Amino acid sequence: MGKIALQLKATLENVTNLRPVGEDFRWYLKMKCGNCGEISEKWQYIRQMDSVALKGGRGSASMVQKCKLCARENSIEILSSTIKSYNQPCPRSYGEQVAKAGFLWKGAEDNEKFKTIVEFECRGLEPVDFQPQAGFAAEGAESGTVFRDINLQEKDWTDYDEKAQDSVGIYEVTHQFVKC
Repeated sequence: MGKIALQLKATLENVTNLRPVGEDFRWYLKMKCGNCGEISEKWQYIRQMDSVALKGGRGSASMVQKCKLCARENSIEILSSTIKSYNQPCPRSYGEQVAKAGFLWKGAEDNEKFKTIVEFECRGLEPVDFQPQAGFAAEGAESGTVFRDINLQEKDWTDYDEKAQDSVGIYEVTHQFVKC
């Protein structure tokens, strides 16, 4: 199957550097067997810190799973070198500012565009759905205030940046998978 990238799209209000944090970050996915097409009913998570040996000593993967329908052993690996922020931190000295819908939006060049945040090496398993949950972090675009353990399960997140004295938020989070 090869490599598959997870791309996120979101609208950011006064935050930048939205990213998953740590090797224990849980990527909640629904998987499809590449052999028979069976799709998992339940959310499964994989973590960068997990390593499971492949049968026959062919290395390891983040998850090894036997398909319930066809009994084929499949695996998926998080490519740790590909994990990156949805958008890069904006230098506070000249951050792009765009007035939109009554708010001041920072880093507008990254807003509402699909951008790759991680790639997976898929061997028989293909991710077909993603459920963002807790474990994301971001920074205030003007203040640099770090917001930790952001939960995106509801596809929206809001807070208040005390240093900048302004509201911050992440809205309309969506995703797609693309073959690399």
